[in-house]
Amino acid sequence: MTPESVAHLIGQMFVAAFWISAPLLAIGFVAGILISVIQIVTSIQDTGFNSIPRLMAFLGGCLVLMPWMVHKSMAYTTDILENLSRYAR
Repeated sequence: MTPESVAHLIGQMFVAAFWISAPLLAIGFVAGILISVIQIVTSIQDTGFNSIPRLMAFLGGCLVLMPWMVHKSMAYTTDILENLSRYAR
């Protein structure tokens, strides 16, 4: 296995990890911004008010996006295992 193929394989791994985690990170970002705006408007400075809705958004996002995330992970794993003989050289 050449260094270029190892670099390509690691690059594919990072791209797959990015695309799998990006929707949940975006959900957390949007939920955090919305909660912060609500806190600013209502002058509520309770930490529970900030973390509980964000955790609920993550849970909802995980439940909704889990089939897609599993599909992406399985596609990546299948691609790696199908080309295993090419990587073993």
